[in-house]
Order: sequence, then structure tokens, then C-alpha cells
Amino acid sequence: MQTRFTLRQLEYLVAVGRFGSITLAAQHLSVSPPSISNAIAQMEAEFGLPMFVRKHAQGMALTQSGRALMAQAAKVLEAARDLSNLADLQKGTVRGELNVGCLLTFAQIIVPRLRKSFTQTYPDVVFRQFQNHQMGLIEGLRDASIDVALTYDLAIPTDLEFTELANLPPCAVLSESHPLAGRTSLSVQDLAPNPMILLDLPLSVDYFLSLFEQAGVKPHIVERTQDMAVLHSLVGNDFGYTVINIRPLSDMSPDGKKLCFVPLVGPVKPMRMGLLCARGADSSLTVKAFVDLCTQLLDKDALSQNTIRVSTGLT
Repeated sequence: MQTRFTLRQLEYLVAVGRFGSITLAAQHLSVSPPSISNAIAQMEAEFGLPMFVRKHAQGMALTQSGRALMAQAAKVLEAARDLSNLADLQKGTVRGELNVGCLLTFAQIIVPRLRKSFTQTYPDVVFRQFQNHQMGLIEGLRDASIDVALTYDLAIPTDLEFTELANLPPCAVLSESHPLAGRTSLSVQDLAPNPMILLDLPLSVDYFLSLFEQAGVKPHIVERTQDMAVLHSLVGNDFGYTVINIRPLSDMSPDGKKLCFVPLVGPVKPMRMGLLCARGADSSLTVKAFVDLCTQLLDKDALSQNTIRVSTGLT
């Protein structure tokens, strides 16, 4: 029986279906948009079915047939990866592709150094990194567009496995001139009456608001943002304080303002940071090697102080 498609074409189909755009799918896969467009057209002609409705400025929408084909294509790609992993396991080889997702809030601090260490140790692995909010990471693990994610234990579904790396208690971030900046510790009650800049990422925002709900107070939210750099600059320019679980390595905001980090005390729930992956993903030698490296290189003492540091032991 002659094959009517290639695995690469199936990968293009799944990516366009997920992103709803040839351009975004091309960026995700690091290929040219015409390559994906041609592959989709060839598959539609081969199967005799329209898989997408072209909406021009609004992108690509899956047809009913396209949704069914995309779901099956994702299963075929997963089976192909399992077959490749089995072969590598038999040979004891760490190779192939590794797609690593990371939560937006700390991706810029942790992933590049982990990536450098990993690719130096395993040069036969093609390493790709992706940044997203929590729901995006969960979706990526479920549709197998990413293999493992560095994130928090926020609303972890039962079909995914979380491996804890560290507990991260919350701390307040204030400008140098804020009236509370000189304190050695703060309670949620201390913060509540003051203007707050809220990190408004899916699921993360629920955690931050829960700190105040558990204390029986309401925060005075004056601004919301999903960008960590904007968050720190707003705080540095006296628009309000914020609450985070990861302290950046620098005490300066992106626009050069001094920031003060004060730990929160009282019955405040810490975040657990760790690795999230699909059940059985550690059967891949490549995924297992990355998990082992993260466990080895992440400095847990620094993490407990709200600061991510990566050991240079393998670099």
C-alpha cells in the first residue's frame, strides 16, 4: 500500500490546526510558510477533502474533516515518536528532537542556560524551546507539540505528571521609595490597602488572588499585565507593588529602577516549581536525560530564596 502522506506533512497539519495560522505554524516549526502551504494543499488534493477554511486576515479554521484528520495525525505522530524512542532505548542513545516548554514568568532566566548545558552534553539532540502560560503548556503537552514543561503545579490535570524541583514562597516587589520597602518581611494584610500591579496570566492570577482571599482581605488592583518586564518597570516607577514567586537575578527593573524584594510571612501558600510531562514520557531517553539534568543543575538553595540559579557544573 502506497503512503499518501509523510510524517512531516502530518506535523504541518497539526501545527496549522493548533495555531490557526500558517505563519505562526511556520515560526513554531522553523520552516518557511510556503513549505507548509504547499504541504497542506498536497494533502487536501491527495485525500480529496478540504481540511481548512481560509479566512485571510483571520487565519485558517479547521473544517469538520480537518478536525478528524488532525486528531488522527496527532496519534500517528505520537506513535512515530514512541517507535523512535524505542529504537533509541535499545541503542542507549540520547538523540532526536526535544521540545521544551516553560512558563512565561521565568523562561528568560532558566531555559537558555539549561539548554546550553543540555546541548553541550547531548549534541545529537535538536533542542527547541517555547514560552507560554500554564494553559498553553498543558495544551502543548496534550497535543505533543512539546515533550516536557518547566512550570508550577497550577491546576495539573490527572493525565499529566508533575515532578517537583522546589518550593517557592511568595514575596512582594516594591520600588525603592515605597513606604514598605524598608521592611524585612510583610504580611498580605500589610500589602492589601496599597496599589497593586497584578501579574494577570491564566491560572497564575488565581494563585495570587487566593493569597488575599485566604487572609480575608481584598487587594487594591490598579493595573494588570501579562509581561514580567512591564510588571517590574511599573513597580519601579511607583505605580504599585506586585507579588511574585521567582526573584530575578538583578535588583533593577528593565528601565533601570531599583527594586526591593520582601518575603511574605504568615499562612501563605508557596508555589511548587517542577517538570510537567505526559504519563510515560520518561520512557524516552532524551526526556529522561533532560529531567535528570534539571534535577542536577538547578540550585535548590537559591530557589528556596525565590531566585532561580543554574549550576555551571555541566557547562
